[in-house]
Parts: sequence; structure tokens; C-alpha cells
Amino acid sequence: MTPRITEAARAYREKLYPGSAATLYETDPEFVELFANFAFDEVVNAEGAGGGNLDDRTRFLAILSALVGSQGVEAFKALAPAALAVGLEPVALKELVYQSMAYVGFGRMLPFLLAANEVLGERGECLPLEPQGTTTREDRREAGNRAQVEIFGEGMRESWTRGPEDRRHVSEWLAANCFGDWYTRGGLTLAERELVTLCLLAAQGGCEPQLTGHALGNLRLGNDKELLVGAVSQCIPYVGYPRALNALACIDEAAERLAAEGEAGA
Repeated sequence: MTPRITEAARAYREKLYPGSAATLYETDPEFVELFANFAFDEVVNAEGAGGGNLDDRTRFLAILSALVGSQGVEAFKALAPAALAVGLEPVALKELVYQSMAYVGFGRMLPFLLAANEVLGERGECLPLEPQGTTTREDRREAGNRAQVEIFGEGMRESWTRGPEDRRHVSEWLAANCFGDWYTRGGLTLAERELVTLCLLAAQGGCEPQLTGHALGNLRLGNDKELLVGAVSQCIPYVGYPRALNALACIDEAAERLAAEGEAGA
């Protein structure tokens, strides 16, 4: 059978993969029909679900981050060239993978780093890319803590000094490594890095406390609820409904907390 693909889905796929044919057309035409019509038409064009207010660069920043979180390396390799074709910069691709180190660990990040290098190499990019680091071993903790404060508020000031003594080293690593090493880098803005983190956590599942905290951080940085709901909605074809629904609930909770904080301070 020949998949019955909508004109909108055909046009969007051609935008992502100019002149190329999908290998699954021959082996799984029914699946291709359902997936393409949903992911490349219904989801992309849905008002109120990110279709009307997300540009392609932001859409793929969210999707690729979610694929790292859900360990979808084959889909990542298939979609990364499309993301680059519609405006995601090579440095942004590498930075979202680098940042995932803090959230999925080296063991689960490495396949995506290798995949990104492969994709960039096939495009003729010269590796390594331009350095993006902005800190030193001496100032990374303080720089990271400044990022923590900007994202989460004054309550995070000197957070590395707090917590039970037997795990205070983790508080210091969060400031120096998670935020000092990764969040202070170039290639992505702080707000974009928080969106990357939101999608990484949403796709992992089981991280709802951290997901709610980072949804609140996104809102404080100006990534409004409409953007967050849209980004998660665009990820549904790639990570499924259960984790997306949990993420949407965390976004709702974060928005309620922020509103309550505003009322308390009024």
C-alpha cells in the first residue's frame, strides 16, 4: 500500500529532509501514514500545542533534548540532521548533549555525543567546534551559584554551604559542576538551557520533583506557561503520553506556585 500522507505532512517532511525518501515507506506503510500525519501535520500545526507559537529551532531543541532523556538514540540520529536543516546551530546541538551529562550521566549521554559528532561530521563541520567555556576551576562554583540564583531565586544564594554534612559535597557539586561547568557555557542562553533541562527531565520520567522545580525555573526566566506546554506537546510523538502528561501536571503545579508567590508578595 501507499501511505496516505496529508499535503501538510508531506510539505513539512520535505522541509526537514529535502528530496529524501523514508525507508519505512516500504516496510511499514501503515505506521508511516499514522506517524507522519500526526507528528508532521497534526502536532506541528495544532494551535495551543506549540504548533502556532514555536519556531522550528525551538521545537527541535525540545524534541532532541527529550530524545536524550528517553534514550531514543536512533531517532536522535534521524532527527538531528533535520533540526540542523531548519535552523538549529551545530553548537546548540552539541551543547544540549553536553548539558545532559548532569541529568542522565555519562553512560547514557555518550551514545548521543557520538551520534551528534557523526551527524556533524557528515555535514562537513570541523570538530571540535569553537570552545564555549566561560569559567575556570577557581570561579566555577561562584558562577554556577549565580546561575542558580538567577533561575531559582535568592534562596539558592551560597546553597553549597547548606544541607546535611554527609552530603554537602553534593550541594557543592551542584553549584560548581551542574551549574558552573554546564549552565555557564555559551551556545545556548540560560533560558534555553532551562528548556533543555525541562525536556530532558520530562522524557526520563520519575523526576517529577526536579521537573516541577525546573518548570518553576523556566517560568522565572521568562519561558512562559504557553511555551512550556507547547514544547512538551511537540515532544509527545517522540516520548509518548504518560511522561508528557506528568510533565504537563508539573508545569501546572509550578505555575500555581509562582502565582502564590506573587500573591504573597503583593
